[in-house]
Amino acid sequence: MVLLLIAAAALAQHQGHDGMPMPGAAPKPPVAAPAPPASPPPAGAGDVEMNMAAPPDGLVDVTGGRMPAALGPYPMSREASGTAWQPDASEHQAVHVMSGRWTLMGHALLTLVYDRQDGRRGGEKAFVSGMAMGMARRPLGPGTLQLRAMLSPEPLMGRRGYPLLLASGETADGVTPLIDRQHPHDLFMELSASYSVPLSGTASAFVYAGLPGEPAFGPPAFMHRLSIMDSPEAPISHHWLDSTHIAFGVVTGGVVIGNAKLEASRFNGREPDQHRWNIETGLLDSTALRVSWNPTSTLSLQASWGRFVSPEQLAPGENQTRWSASAIYTRSLGDGWWSTTLAWGRRASEHRDLDAYILESAVRQGPWTLFVRAERTENDELTGVHQGPVLPVGKASLGAVRDFRLAPHLAIGPGGLVAQNFVPRALQASYGGDARGFMAFVRLKLD
Repeated sequence: MVLLLIAAAALAQHQGHDGMPMPGAAPKPPVAAPAPPASPPPAGAGDVEMNMAAPPDGLVDVTGGRMPAALGPYPMSREASGTAWQPDASEHQAVHVMSGRWTLMGHALLTLVYDRQDGRRGGEKAFVSGMAMGMARRPLGPGTLQLRAMLSPEPLMGRRGYPLLLASGETADGVTPLIDRQHPHDLFMELSASYSVPLSGTASAFVYAGLPGEPAFGPPAFMHRLSIMDSPEAPISHHWLDSTHIAFGVVTGGVVIGNAKLEASRFNGREPDQHRWNIETGLLDSTALRVSWNPTSTLSLQASWGRFVSPEQLAPGENQTRWSASAIYTRSLGDGWWSTTLAWGRRASEHRDLDAYILESAVRQGPWTLFVRAERTENDELTGVHQGPVLPVGKASLGAVRDFRLAPHLAIGPGGLVAQNFVPRALQASYGGDARGFMAFVRLKLD
């Protein structure tokens, strides 16, 4: 309901921007036309986003005329999932409205998918995926308060999720692991609050807390990365890089100095269980550290480390140490953009290191978006035995979506993708060779 109210208010405000007064509203006095900007805005910057408040007293406007971020003196387009960064040049896909001192934002991606995975371990399923997100932000005392909520329809697909060859992680019944299937995300993907205070014109300190929330580990979650967010298919490297984006209990503190950020988290390291509609609780027993650096407006780098206490429900006595490093490059491209992510992740437990690599890229021109992803993981769960043989597997996918505008901030887009899986000789018989996967989908986007 909150998201619908935000969307309705945004559409009404957009009508006002076009010169049509609100019913019953007094006519506005004429104002002088603003001077043209010195340089064009980044991809995705629109009239609503440019209607920003002035920076707090004592702060230098380092946003280039764009909406300021919640956690530091930089453009809002830099902020991605949790407290993760992306390039400043990223498209900020959201509807913004002002209500008094509050800035409200709404964004949604809801996708109806038909999925077919070939081979002996494949299957097919129709399901709904995606997320809806709302944000409220305002000045408070010397700093900025931000509240954020994100919900997902994925529990509707059932506890077993959807077929996805070579994927593994979590469980559907609390007894057996999910293999060759992607688990659904919980209804509550994020319920968080943050508060930041300026330290100087180019520095700030912040605290972030969520139940659930996202600790300071890895790149932005895959459904928030511009390089692949148009794909409805989860990466098979999810549990190496970004499965922590739903942690049921997290507190993060950080410092921003110029274009660098250092942050640390204490969080509940246990993966969400098979009950997808509830909010879980647990000790903040795990630790993550992340350093981020945006050397230019088009590049975002991060390296992170985490010590996870008993992350797997089916292996409660085993801890993990994880590492991650990633680079995201994004730039404007005519009337669209191009974004690419390269990332590496490692899971270490019981003297066994498992690595994962991912390269993904997307380009948008006009209403069309083309996306591609290539992955390689070292997996010891695909034989159905806990800590079985380590087997290198790979996957490559290619897809496209074409958006049709229904309203200024609402679009519908049909699309599809094809994926090729690569399995080692030891798995050829059980998979029936290098099986393929297919998805056809229709997406509704509020932006």
